[in-house]
Amino acid sequence: MILDRVKSPDFQTIKSVNIPRIESLTFANGTPIHYISVGEQPVMKLEISFEAGNWFETQNGVSLFVAKMLGEGTSKHSAAEINAFFDQYGAFIEFGHGLDRANMTVYGLTKYLGNLLPMVYEILHDAIFPEKELAVFKNIQLQTLQVNTEKSSFVANKVFRKKAFGDTHPYGNSLDEASIQQIEREHLQAFYQSFWYNKKAKIFLSGKITEHEVRLVEEYFGKNVITEAQEHEVSIVKQSERQEPILIEKTSAMQSSIRMGKQLMTRKHPDYFNMLVLNETLGGYFGSRLMKNIREEKGLTYGISSNVSPFSRSGYFVIGTDVKREFTQQTIDEIHKEIQRLQNELIQPDELEVVKNYMIGSFAGSLNTPFDIADRYKVIFSENLPESFYDNYIANLQAVTSEMVLETANKYLAIDTLVEVVVGGK
Repeated sequence: MILDRVKSPDFQTIKSVNIPRIESLTFANGTPIHYISVGEQPVMKLEISFEAGNWFETQNGVSLFVAKMLGEGTSKHSAAEINAFFDQYGAFIEFGHGLDRANMTVYGLTKYLGNLLPMVYEILHDAIFPEKELAVFKNIQLQTLQVNTEKSSFVANKVFRKKAFGDTHPYGNSLDEASIQQIEREHLQAFYQSFWYNKKAKIFLSGKITEHEVRLVEEYFGKNVITEAQEHEVSIVKQSERQEPILIEKTSAMQSSIRMGKQLMTRKHPDYFNMLVLNETLGGYFGSRLMKNIREEKGLTYGISSNVSPFSRSGYFVIGTDVKREFTQQTIDEIHKEIQRLQNELIQPDELEVVKNYMIGSFAGSLNTPFDIADRYKVIFSENLPESFYDNYIANLQAVTSEMVLETANKYLAIDTLVEVVVGGK
């Protein structure tokens, strides 16, 4: 058969994606484990996730320090010894921290899971946060902050989140020098005891998994007595609907960093999929309207994008770009113009089809490994979504119409309600 390289190959829209089922059970002590066996490679990923992110701290930065310093030593092993232990099995550990949760993740060969679990248990139940390592970590954070503060994009992101969520909101907080300096070892120990030590966690096990591996995890994490972490009351100030633009002059900056958006919904919201399609159309991929207008046609920037970021208790929508100072106002005007187009004109069927096909293809492509699939289920169980959330993902995208996008744009993206931050100059 001779290929006709002039004629495009036949194209078919993905109708559905078969996502392997995850198994779930609850250990005798109330700890849930969700596990999935997919793939042929003899590897595994063990993630233990705690409700221990920014939302739960009363002192700025403490949750981050605890998460990142868990592997810095126990009463029996130093950080170097811990790293050497995992190295000998070809495994490695990560400590993650976010706005809602924090976690410890172990990657390795499935056959060594039983060897790795004693050290995993020790780290989670005997972290000591050594003074020397704390001083080093504080110094690293201070230096990183000093470097980042010189970057317009970093400052713009920081100011945007604070303005979008408010000064007292955990999602709006960010580290500053004073917060870092104030953190002491006893603060870390107190947070660790309150939100990590023998506290209820969600366990996710993925890769080449059998019942044997699940029972190994149960031996270490299914029999100890655990308690629920006590969530403190968070004081949230309702933000004004009408927003005034914020300009932070940075005379040394050659460029301006622009951030524009607002606080929005979680994945549970009935308008979530409408907002996803709207966002993709506006600035979610390389062929989006913002890219075509501001990069391709006018050459004002190398890149511009928009993004929907949902979390457990809220979320936000943001448009971001960096432009030469003299192009700042023109770029803002063009962003406004593209938003208003979405509010006043229906998306044509061919453009809407391209956007949906891109989103569906990206979704299907994000399910290549057992670890990718487990991450999708982690979102479901962490945010209390229906277990069918991703089974219905493509159908929910396809159900979004041009009229729904127009209505959503008018409902959520009124220009005077958007937080607008410019760091640099106009």
